[in-house]
Amino acid sequence: MSMKQDIEKGEVETTQQVEATPPSRANLQYAHNHNGANGSAYPPRPLPGSHIANPGTLGLFSFASTTFVLSMYNARVRSITEPNVVVGLALFFGGIAQMLAGMWEFPRGNAFGATAFTSYGAFWLSYATILIPSSGIGAAYVGTADAPIAGGEAMLADAIGIYLMMWMMVTFFLFIASLKRPVPFAALFGMLCLTFLLLGVGEFNAAPNVTRAGGITGVITAFIAYGIGLCELVGWPLGPVPWKDEARVLGRFP
Repeated sequence: MSMKQDIEKGEVETTQQVEATPPSRANLQYAHNHNGANGSAYPPRPLPGSHIANPGTLGLFSFASTTFVLSMYNARVRSITEPNVVVGLALFFGGIAQMLAGMWEFPRGNAFGATAFTSYGAFWLSYATILIPSSGIGAAYVGTADAPIAGGEAMLADAIGIYLMMWMMVTFFLFIASLKRPVPFAALFGMLCLTFLLLGVGEFNAAPNVTRAGGITGVITAFIAYGIGLCELVGWPLGPVPWKDEARVLGRFP
């Protein structure tokens, strides 16, 4: 047998071995993470065994809608100063619906989307609870009409300010993770981080103008989220990832 025949025989045997090798979980995960490029709006297909549709649009729209309504109140649109109308929206759309979107991201292997949606779903549920009088959270600081607590209003404002600053830190960590994705994601989490910062400072300093600025940045954040959600829904590309060339294949939500 000639050398050429030996080489051809070796190539055939190698091909047969590769074809006969069953795909491993690791190989499927690699293909799952690297399927697609150029900042495609849709995430990679679910791993085998997962039949869950893409929950990204639900999570983004629920987040954007609740953020928009509360931010309009914070911006004092039409002289609205009480945000309690947002409670129902925060409980069911921003809270439950968004948390479900996060839960559905877990079996799809989408850690970023699962973390973001679940976290902000929990934020809206907790924020709505603070606004519900029967929760007793506000009364614990300010007391009642018959037995007010001295300095209670300022103490409640400081407590909410610390609460908002904690969410600013969580958002900052997600902002860092978003740098592996197209520009709109970094813009979304960057603006949201700024929104939490302004709202927190407004609570600490009892500064309505700072809170109003936080409302304006919140409205901008909501529109960015709406835009990304629309791209998710119709499959429009979100653009390249400018920060890292090898991260282009990760330019999807998440």
